Order: sequence, then C-alpha cells, then structure tokens
Amino acid sequence: MLIRAWLLAALCWAATAALLVVALPADVDGVPGWALLGHLAVLVLAAADGARRARRAPIGWRLRAPLAAVLGIALLAVPASGALAYAAAKDEAVEEMLLDRLDKADRIVKEQGGRPFTATKADYRTALGIYRGLLDDHAGSRAADRVPGRLDAYYRSVAAPYTEKKYCEAVEPLKYLRTLPGTVGRERLGRLAAWPDRRLADSLYACGMTSLGTSDGGADLRELLDTFPGSAAADKVVPGIRAAIDDRTSELTGADPCTATGELRAIRATAASLPDGAGQPLGTKAADAVESGTYACGLDEFEDGRYTEAAKTLDGFADTYRGSGRSERARTVAIAAEVAAARPQAGGKLPAQRGPGSGQDFVVKNDGPSPVEILFTGPATGSVKLGACAGCGTYSTRTEGKAKACKVSGRSYPQRTLRLPPGEYHFLYKRDAGALGSGGLVRNHSDGAKVQSGYRYTDCAYVVSGGLGDFAPRS
Repeated sequence: MLIRAWLLAALCWAATAALLVVALPADVDGVPGWALLGHLAVLVLAAADGARRARRAPIGWRLRAPLAAVLGIALLAVPASGALAYAAAKDEAVEEMLLDRLDKADRIVKEQGGRPFTATKADYRTALGIYRGLLDDHAGSRAADRVPGRLDAYYRSVAAPYTEKKYCEAVEPLKYLRTLPGTVGRERLGRLAAWPDRRLADSLYACGMTSLGTSDGGADLRELLDTFPGSAAADKVVPGIRAAIDDRTSELTGADPCTATGELRAIRATAASLPDGAGQPLGTKAADAVESGTYACGLDEFEDGRYTEAAKTLDGFADTYRGSGRSERARTVAIAAEVAAARPQAGGKLPAQRGPGSGQDFVVKNDGPSPVEILFTGPATGSVKLGACAGCGTYSTRTEGKAKACKVSGRSYPQRTLRLPPGEYHFLYKRDAGALGSGGLVRNHSDGAKVQSGYRYTDCAYVVSGGLGDFAPRS
C-alpha cells in the first residue's frame, strides 16, 4: 500500500480473505493445515517482494518509515489476536459439540419411556456410554458438569416401573442400576450409588408375595433375604408368608379347595427354602394347612364327580397321614370314588362312614387264576382281597361262567364272608393281570346288587376270555 503496488496488495487481501473463508466459522477441527501453510507462504513472499520494491521505489521513505513501522506492528498484532480469538471460538465449538452429544444421550433416555426394559437395555447402555465419555474424556467441560443431573434423570427413567408400582417389572432394571457403581464409579454417582437398594428390596418383596403359591414363587423372596438381609422388606417376609398361609387356609372351605391346597404346597416349599432357616417357624403351620387342604380337595373332587382324581387324592392322604383322625374316612371315600369312577351310580353323595360287620351274610368267592380285589360301596363301604384259585382257569363266555363258576365239586375257592346292612350296593372287581400269564389287558368289572333282610348272598368272581383275538380276559 505504501509503495502503491495496488495489484499485489489486492492479492494479499484476497489471500487473507480466502483464509478467513476457510477458517470461519470456527469448528472443533480448527483450520486445515494446508490453508495455514499456504497463507504463510503468501505472507513470506509478499514481505520479501515488498521489501525489494520498497528499496527501489522513489518515495520519501523518511516520512513514511514511522507509519510503516506502526502498520507493521499492527499487522503482527492482528493475526496474533486473531489466533487467540480463533482458539477461543474453537473451544466454544468443542463445547457446543459436547453439548450436542449430551443432548443426544438425553434424547435416547427420554425415548425409552413406556418400553419394557428388555427392549431398552441396549439403548440405556448407549446413553450411559456417552455420559461416561463426557466424564472421562472431557472433564471440566460444560457438558461434563451437567452429567450428574442427567444421571439422576437416567436412574429415574430406568426405574420407572417401580414408580408405576409394577414391582415384578422393576426387579431387572433396578438390578442393572446396582451394577453402575462398578461401571461409572461410586464417587461420581454419589448418593445414586445406593439409590436402587431400598427400591429393589421392596420390589423383590412385592413381586415375591405376588407369585407366592406358584412353583417358583420363592425365588424373589430368597434373593431378598440373601441380598438385603437387614432391610425392612426382609423383615416382612415371614409375617407375609404366615398371612398367605392363613388366607389359603380360609379358602379350603370355599368353592375351590384344590387350588388353595396346591398353593399351600408351593408356599410350604418356599418357606422351607428360605436361607438361614428363616422359614422354619412356618413349617408346622404350612404342613397342617396342606394336610387339611389335601383332605378337603379329595372330598371336593368326589362331590364334583371327578372320581378318579378323588380316589388318588384321598388314597394319597391316607398313606401320607396314617396317624390322622381323618385317614380312615379318607380311605372310605377313596374306595367309593374308585367304584364310582367305573360305575357312576355309586357316586352322587359321600358314602357313610360304615364298614361291613353287621347285616346280611354276603359271601364272595374267587374262581379265577389270579388274585382279585373287590371294592364295594353302599350303606357300608370297604374292600376285600381274595387270593388266586389253584386249578381255576378262564371261561370262554359269560354264559359259561355263570353256569359253571364256583361249582366244581371238591375245589377250594378263596372266599370271605361279609356282613352287609341292607341296601343298594355297587361293586368293582380288580384283577391282577400278571398272574393270568396272558400278557394282555385285563378289564376291571363293575356291577350292582340289592341286599335285603332275611337273605344270604353268594357272589362268585370269574374270568371270561375275550373273543377279539389277543384281547385279554375280562373279570
């Protein structure tokens, strides 16, 4: 400019303008290295060319030298101050970039609202990775300074099922939050490090009590006592199970005692599985409830016409609780149920608790090559077993059996004499298939009879061979 080389001055201005176009606005990557080197080369060439031309230019340099010196200093100060300003602008660009990254993590967390944790876990981990990166790699930045507040919102978002009182759904996300001190750092989390503990304990208790009475209903309660043994929730486990036993016991007189009994069995197993013997005081209470429930269930099955199930339940009761005052009654109803399963007329109402011992003589004999068990129900209920008849065989037809059974002279037929009160009776004859040697199916046989006063009755059990090829003998 001083030597009035306007074209060359314009080229310098253009080079500076080009640098500004490349450099502004400032971003996190700064000015490209090629732009800086190119502009530096232009400056060096311009300075050298200006010095050469100034020496030869016919100007009053003495008057203009002070001005040139001032301008030179100014031209050195401008790029220096510009570099400082640019560095500050670059730092601000970095801050903006980090804040954008923070906003991205915030959006990820916000988008998970209302979704199940299994579907959101990966996204939550992604957001947490961003928060950790800000803390680890950009400590002191405005974004990093805001992370603690974001973590508070993060925890509440993950634990939303607990806030909504969906305790079973809250267990897994709260367990996840308890792992974060080892990932993020306990000091960084501060109070959040212990934030999930009470909530998880409460959720384990609530979920465990909800599932109490199912096959795996004790898993949450066991975990609660193992993980938080001194918590307020842990202190409620035993009283809660005791109340659950009382509730199910009260249902034994209701419409569905079998369901209540099944739940009582599961509760008993849960109590027995609690760590450190915590459920031991409940053992006797639960066992008594299961005993009462099994008996009530068997009677209910009989009254509902589910005779096969009733027989199995009550036989099991009598075998398991031999010392119970109800075992004899259970065995009586089980016999009636087994007869009724084959002969529904025998059902309809519970049998009287009366066995044979007074009434009319009723002689039962066995004319079969295998043992036979005879179950009967009516005014009296009971069963009798007769051994196999030596020398006896099977009959080809029922007519032949009726004509010849128990009538061979000189043959000793296994027999028993029952004393039955008069009334309608129903019989079930059960054969031992293995003793027949047929290797096939043996059908049980059921029948009915009316016992009247003043008569003596004889009943002969025999075996008829089926006429269907390999079909096994029928009793």
